Amino acid sequence: MNRSKKYVLTGVIAFFGGVILTAVIGIAMMKGFGNYAIVDSDEYEIMEEFYGEYKDLCVVDEAIDTYYYKDTSDIKTCDAACKAVVSELGDKYSGYMNADEYDNFKATATGEYSGVGITFAQDEDGNYVIVGITEGSPADRSELEAGDYILKVDGKSYKDQDVMAANIRGDEGTAVEITYQHDSAVKKVKLTREKITVKSVTWKTLDDNTGYIAIDQFINNTADDFEKALKQLEKKGCDSLVLDLRNNGGGLVSEAVNIADIFIDSGVITYTEDRNGSKQEYKADGDKDDIKMSVLVNENSASSSEILAGALKDNGYKIVGEKTFGKGIIQQTMELDDGSAVKLTVAQYFTPDGHKVHKKGISPNVEVKNSSSGDRQLDKALSILN
Repeated sequence: MNRSKKYVLTGVIAFFGGVILTAVIGIAMMKGFGNYAIVDSDEYEIMEEFYGEYKDLCVVDEAIDTYYYKDTSDIKTCDAACKAVVSELGDKYSGYMNADEYDNFKATATGEYSGVGITFAQDEDGNYVIVGITEGSPADRSELEAGDYILKVDGKSYKDQDVMAANIRGDEGTAVEITYQHDSAVKKVKLTREKITVKSVTWKTLDDNTGYIAIDQFINNTADDFEKALKQLEKKGCDSLVLDLRNNGGGLVSEAVNIADIFIDSGVITYTEDRNGSKQEYKADGDKDDIKMSVLVNENSASSSEILAGALKDNGYKIVGEKTFGKGIIQQTMELDDGSAVKLTVAQYFTPDGHKVHKKGISPNVEVKNSSSGDRQLDKALSILN
């Protein structure tokens, strides 16, 4: 073989050898080579930080799997760890939900779910207080009342509000036992779950000139249903309105803001402020209904109903009843890849004039307590309009 051909052959071998070596390195980078894998520096830093932070959890999990004397295959370590991490915040309104719990949580926003028809919230002491009962529901047919405390569900107590709510809900036709406190007495009631369809807006005429609209909670389409009811009342000749937000435990803030927008000409309806002091304002669009209105609230009016009541009060509408519940913080829910979700408190609400809602509540212009002999609050709201 002459010299020139020898050099060419050597070059060809070197070229293909380089290609093969490059391919091997590429495979090693993607799939690992032996007991090693090649990752870029950013990924390595993330892995190093994760292991440094959670290595004890990994060791504990491995120890349980290896040495615990019972089978642990049913234990969902990641779910338990996520719940524990969020609970360390000490915020009763933040929580982690597995996929099933999150599906149940989302169902309530549609107004259709299987359960017993109760709405509850946590007070400052962490107690679960019933703030609303759906008309015609199993709870409505029982002795449960707004203001009662839920102690246990099927004999079990809960630290997480959403998890307890998910366990109150369930398949239609199944039973659930509620242990509750009414005044100083502890009682139990067994209820059969039914399909619950929440009608969040009800309305009627009180006389020829006055209409009445009650909002039980804020779900999808509540603002649209409210606007339809208002138009029907105005067609009937009503020039004044009583808006009843008593025993309204809240719901979708966007629906409450949209209803406030109907009665506020311009300016801020409410605003939020996060931990960095950043503000987000919700403003009226400038198209205002001029109907006269008074608003009813009580100690079970919470969250979105307080945002609505606060906005209306700061814009000159008279609020009648009792000081509201005092839940004025916003939770943001982030869905994870496996269908689970984490719900975190990310900001708090203020009224247009800058009044804090959380742990303060909305104080009525006219404080009136109800009695068993009649609806004194409604009577007072009517007298203000006349």
